[in-house]
Amino acid sequence: MLDPVVEPGELTELDRFIFESWGYFIIPDVLNQDEIRSVLEASQRLHSGHKGVFQQVGNGFEREPSIERLLDHPAVLPKVRGLYQSDNVIVQAAWCTLQPAHGKTGGWHQDGSSAFDFRQLGYPIPLLQLRVSYLLTDQTRPGMGNLELIPGSHRSRVPLPEHVRTEHAETPISHIVCAPAGSALVFHNAVWHRAYEHNEDYDRYTMHFVYSPPWMRYADRFENTEAFLARTTPVRRGLMGDLSKPDAAYAGGYHTPPYLP
Repeated sequence: MLDPVVEPGELTELDRFIFESWGYFIIPDVLNQDEIRSVLEASQRLHSGHKGVFQQVGNGFEREPSIERLLDHPAVLPKVRGLYQSDNVIVQAAWCTLQPAHGKTGGWHQDGSSAFDFRQLGYPIPLLQLRVSYLLTDQTRPGMGNLELIPGSHRSRVPLPEHVRTEHAETPISHIVCAPAGSALVFHNAVWHRAYEHNEDYDRYTMHFVYSPPWMRYADRFENTEAFLARTTPVRRGLMGDLSKPDAAYAGGYHTPPYLP
C-alpha cells in the first residue's frame, strides 16, 4: 500500500505536491510516548462518562495543558502555514473524538459546514478547514478505528454517489490509513473520508485540530475565554484569532500572529 508519508517541520515542495495530489499526508512520530500518554489521559477525562457511542468534545485545549501544547506543535504548524501560504490562520475547532470499542464503520462525508455546502463556492472546493489528526491509540492495521480516505477526491468534479454514502459501501480506491499512535494525519476538508470499523476491546481516541482562514467562525466554541487568552502564549493567542484592533477586524488588515522565525 502506498502511504503519503512526509517528514516533520517545514513544508517542502514534495510535501506540497503530495498534498495537492492526494489531499492529505501522514507525519510519523510527532508525539513521543510520554506525550501520547499525557494527551490520551486528557482525552479520557474529556470523555468521562461516555455511553459507548461515537462522540466528540471540543475546546479541550482550555482545560487540558497537554492538548493546548499541540496547538502550535513544531512538527506540524510549519506544514499548516505552508499549505495556506499565510501566517493568518486560526484554530477554528479542536475536536477530541472517541470511537468506542467494537465501533462500526461511519458514513462517507466531506468536512465543511452544514449551514453552507463548501461545494457551492466553486471548483475545486477551496481549502477552508485543514485538519490535523493526532492518533492517540494504535492504528497500525485495519480495524482499529482508522480513518479511511479516498485519495485525490478533493479534486473530483462529482460527489461520491449517494448509494455509496447512504449504504456505507466500500469503494475500490479508498485508503485505510495505518499508522502508530503519535502520528499526525493532515488532510483537506474536501477529501471524502470516514471512520473505519474498530474491532478492538478498548476505545479509540484521536485529537483533531482544524485550521482555517481568520474570518471563519469557530465551530467548537462561541468565543475564546478571557482567562485562557490571558494565560496562554502570544502564538496561541494569535491562533485563537485574538485581535488587538477594537474596530472592524479585517477592514484595515490583520495582525499576523507573532510566529518565531
